[in-house]
Amino acid sequence: MATAGKVIKCKAAVAWEPNKPLVIEEIEVAPPQANEVRIKIVATGVCHSDLYHLFESMNNAYPIVLGHEGAGIIESVGPGVTEFQPGDKVIPLPVPQCRECRFCKSPKTNQCEKAWVADSGNVMALEDSRFTCKGKKVLQFMGTSTFSEYTVLNQIAVAKIDPAAPLDKVCLLGCGICTGYGAAVNTAKVEPGSTCAVFGLGAVGLAAVMGCYVAGAKRIIAVDINPEKFEKAKVFGATDFINPKDHDKPIHEVLSEMTNGGVDFSLECCGNVGVMRSALESCVKGWGVSVIVGWTDMHDFAARPIQLIAGRTWKGSLFGGFKSKDGVPEMVKAYLNKKIKLDEFITHNMTLAQVNDAIELMKQGKCIRTVLSVSPQ
Repeated sequence: MATAGKVIKCKAAVAWEPNKPLVIEEIEVAPPQANEVRIKIVATGVCHSDLYHLFESMNNAYPIVLGHEGAGIIESVGPGVTEFQPGDKVIPLPVPQCRECRFCKSPKTNQCEKAWVADSGNVMALEDSRFTCKGKKVLQFMGTSTFSEYTVLNQIAVAKIDPAAPLDKVCLLGCGICTGYGAAVNTAKVEPGSTCAVFGLGAVGLAAVMGCYVAGAKRIIAVDINPEKFEKAKVFGATDFINPKDHDKPIHEVLSEMTNGGVDFSLECCGNVGVMRSALESCVKGWGVSVIVGWTDMHDFAARPIQLIAGRTWKGSLFGGFKSKDGVPEMVKAYLNKKIKLDEFITHNMTLAQVNDAIELMKQGKCIRTVLSVSPQ
């Protein structure tokens, strides 16, 4: 392409400071260096992790371009890149897969020693960035930054996908849908005929419901304080719905009564430490498995030792346990083969210029996923 090797000036939504609206700015995006690729972002979802950084996290990683749930087209590649070429359709990966470190070589985990989170899990951004704006370096969120018309990533953090994939749909596989679906299928290992409870019915929770359904669970209990989400949960396979506000006893007691002692599997998908405990306590003793999926690093969580001594398992899931370079293209194929749903998660379509409106919708719980059109294909 004509832009290869040159600095690209483009539009991006810059967070200059916490708790303030993002500002659409012209930024400079440097050419990819060794083992890097530059991507034209076509579409991106707005995920709660973006809001977490902006409104809840205590770190001071600013200015920064948020966004990590995107899809786009390779514009150019740096020296040493053989896996990609200009024109490839790709999904940036917040959790990379280098295929060389001890974690990548182990079937027991999907984490990678070369991930941003390995060095700076508290700030969600590496100091190295290819972005500048008004003469200042701008950080890249989770090493990705999809709220920009162009971004630069290390090739270990990019998945090449089927050229037939619609980028404005499969962008959701860059984070939320893989996170929830994989937490059920890969981490919890939900079994056919089992009973499950999913706490929190945002996109991640609904994807977890879908994962439980695809895994063959016979009963899937959706738990949320917003009753408007029940109809949406039904679409993905939920069989029962509980609003904790409708009950005067703890939710784990309600679930225990409904299920003769507790569910086989529970998934916490809202990032609330109190709900994490409720989800654990909702599991049946002896073999219940509870998975923490919601992202937070703000508070300690707690439980009584007897709850684990009695045979429950408490575990966490990052990006649904998917080894990203391997798993994301497979999930794209599953979508193209109509084995998983994506379109049904999308409640709003907007442009990058409307990013603050999309953030407000999510803050108020009025959307499942908003997809932003970033660049024309």
